[in-house]
Amino acid sequence: MKVLRIVLLVVLALTVVVAVGGFVLYTDTTRGMLPQHDGELAVAGLNDRVEILRDAYGVPHIYASNPHDLYFAQGYTQAQDRWWQMEFWRHTGSGTIQELTGQSDSLMGTDVFIRTVGWRRAAERDFEQLDADMLARLQAFADGVNAYILNRTPDDLAFEYRLLGLTGVTIPIEAWTPVDSLVWGKVIAWNLTSTYGRELTRQSIFDALGAEMLADYTPPFPYDRRPTILFDQDLPLTDSSLAGMPAFMRADTRTPSSRRVAGGLDAASMITEPGVGSNNWVASNSMTETGAALLANDPHLGIQMPSIWYEIGLHCQPVTDECPLDVTGFTFAPVGGVIAGYNANIAWGVTNVGADVQDLYQIRVNPENPLQYEWNGEWRDMTLIETDIRFGDGTPPVPLQIRETHLGPIINDNDIDPETGALTGFNNDDPLALRWTGLDTSTIWRAVYGLNTASNWDEFRAALADFNIPAQNFVYADVNGNIGYQTPGSIPIRAANHDGLTPVPGWTDEYEWRGYIPFDELPRIYNPARHYIATANQAVTPPGYYEQLAETLGDDAHYQLSYDWSYGYRGARIVELIESLAPHTPDTFAQIQGDNMNLMARDIIPYLQALSFDDAALTDARDWLASWDRVNSMDSAQAVLWEEFTRHLIRSTFDDQLPDDITATSHQLWSVTVLMEDPQNAWWDDAATPDVTETRDDILMQAFESAWGAATAAFGTDRSTWRWGAVHTATFISNPLGLSGIDLIESMVNRGGYETGGGSEIVNATSWGGDSFEVQALPSYRMIVDLENPDNSRSIHTTGQSGHPFSEHYDSMIDRWRTIQYKPMLFTRGAVEAAAQHTLILNPGG
Repeated sequence: MKVLRIVLLVVLALTVVVAVGGFVLYTDTTRGMLPQHDGELAVAGLNDRVEILRDAYGVPHIYASNPHDLYFAQGYTQAQDRWWQMEFWRHTGSGTIQELTGQSDSLMGTDVFIRTVGWRRAAERDFEQLDADMLARLQAFADGVNAYILNRTPDDLAFEYRLLGLTGVTIPIEAWTPVDSLVWGKVIAWNLTSTYGRELTRQSIFDALGAEMLADYTPPFPYDRRPTILFDQDLPLTDSSLAGMPAFMRADTRTPSSRRVAGGLDAASMITEPGVGSNNWVASNSMTETGAALLANDPHLGIQMPSIWYEIGLHCQPVTDECPLDVTGFTFAPVGGVIAGYNANIAWGVTNVGADVQDLYQIRVNPENPLQYEWNGEWRDMTLIETDIRFGDGTPPVPLQIRETHLGPIINDNDIDPETGALTGFNNDDPLALRWTGLDTSTIWRAVYGLNTASNWDEFRAALADFNIPAQNFVYADVNGNIGYQTPGSIPIRAANHDGLTPVPGWTDEYEWRGYIPFDELPRIYNPARHYIATANQAVTPPGYYEQLAETLGDDAHYQLSYDWSYGYRGARIVELIESLAPHTPDTFAQIQGDNMNLMARDIIPYLQALSFDDAALTDARDWLASWDRVNSMDSAQAVLWEEFTRHLIRSTFDDQLPDDITATSHQLWSVTVLMEDPQNAWWDDAATPDVTETRDDILMQAFESAWGAATAAFGTDRSTWRWGAVHTATFISNPLGLSGIDLIESMVNRGGYETGGGSEIVNATSWGGDSFEVQALPSYRMIVDLENPDNSRSIHTTGQSGHPFSEHYDSMIDRWRTIQYKPMLFTRGAVEAAAQHTLILNPGG
């Protein structure tokens, strides 16, 4: 995820550790940080005996007689394995990263921006609205965390404390609170929602190049070429033609706004990467060999060490109305419950909708009072938040003032002076307020509990009614062979003249949100006639859905789930394989998850084949590429040239005409594909040659020639030695020591680079950015649930269960992950006991 990758940019001054400290890391004291996984412990705060059984991969299954002890033990267990990750993430969510690292030029802006947006303030508001049951669950989890961390010194918890302490950073161990768990939901929601940055990008391109070129740069989803999640026949309409497609944007000009936001960051740096997406699909009983439903899920998130996910089983023993939990799946270390997984009756998986739930509003500030803004012809008071940015190395704190309007915080105050490094204070020239659903009260954790205990479709949907951020594509399967799909989330209803794609005036209520699309009007389907459902971040519905909303809710508003979809390559390939490989088994689902077919190459290579090169070497290289099977396997040589070519093609097409602060990404490859049908389009012209008007074929030839030159220079002239896996590697980097610049330290906390297959908009979605093909986002776990026999389910995540670099479970999953192999994902007590390698008993006391 982008914010977490920004955090990785810390470079600690740790030379003193090696040069002066003589720090010996492979010692008994360091290994003593590893938690106890066997035997018995007396732990204050428990009501009854708890058993924790772990398999050969370190996956725990917790058995308790009551919900309090189950959540308590979950907090205890996750703190055992991932405490440093939890510590780092709560500081990330609170905008206090420099309290862990000391003052850092690269992190100052990130802390300022996160504080400005107010993730923790929003989490605190959520806390105030918790009902008694949810508060009890969150507090039990926090009490379990504290039972582990507060009885140990920092050096006993994680060796990061020891190393950072040698740089002068003092990090007190503070008790975990329910707000620390709640704030992680805001971090995840933000990283799956970043349309505000695209608003500024669109406005910048519009101002520089006009509406027509902007529309070509970000074309709409290809409804006529790629499958949406719901099909035409899924909508109760007689006509769902493209006429109902949401408009792109109006042709009026808005006041240009700077792309710099609080902390001096460029808005583009906070945009979710194109590779951050996900796949999931379900097949009903009529499409499987066993006659039972199957479900698959693999979310695509930023690469990191340890894995963003933690696998766990939570089991009430016995299962009763008072203690109904009996669930296995994936969660995040700072939170309780299971986010995606299965119980005795149902399974569910998630992908990101990418909903447009952020808007920017231009604010008019009272010239006589910087704490007032215009609203409907009157001055209205802002809320002023005064806080300090603090530093763990004792550097004096920096005061920070944040202004909030009723539309949201002003996000482009407090730039950083490039010469002095000081905050510049209020921006009254072009202030922008951010409206984001994540700043509203969230009930997501009540939804998670409801999912964990749901037993049928109706209960599943009832739980999702509380899942208001972030909007997700949930797929469902149950033990009776039924399948379903539901979009939950707060999706704004905008004014009829507000498409949400560029900043709008914020001094009247003309563009204010009109509420949210009711949950029962959000897209869903149950047991479709095709017997499968597949989602891969493509458009959720055909355009006719918006006609349906207008008929139901009124035509005086603008309805739009999103404009910025994945362009459907992964979705199309998954559908192709679901239909061709049936009847399905877990093995066929695994084949789909590991598929490396490159549909983008299918679209573009025919245009390259039609060209005539004067250079025989280029002709030979082109013919060699055209003979490729279009599969980005690790052993593929042609994949190296293809990816080099597309990178040059995107840059040659767009970068010469884009504003200087905008660079085209791999997401624009679909834009190039659309432009192929218009060989005289203005984007093909090279601005560096004003006396020549280039066409499509000129740019194709230019890009291929430059790509061939770059590839041979980088990888050698003997193309038979090229391998995609050798240049497309995954390196898992730990926060923050993994970028210390000291080989000794980095070698202990990082792992990689590992050869991988796949690529951007490939089902095996291992994407990259910039000038390197190194993986930046990836399938962060893979899960296949067999509803016929839950113990036949399988899973893997990227690294390992442990966050301790000296644990055998720190990196034990990496090789299986990269080669599309799995481990058993167990559920029943008998199977868990048979696989158990470790048993820890927690008893009341201590």
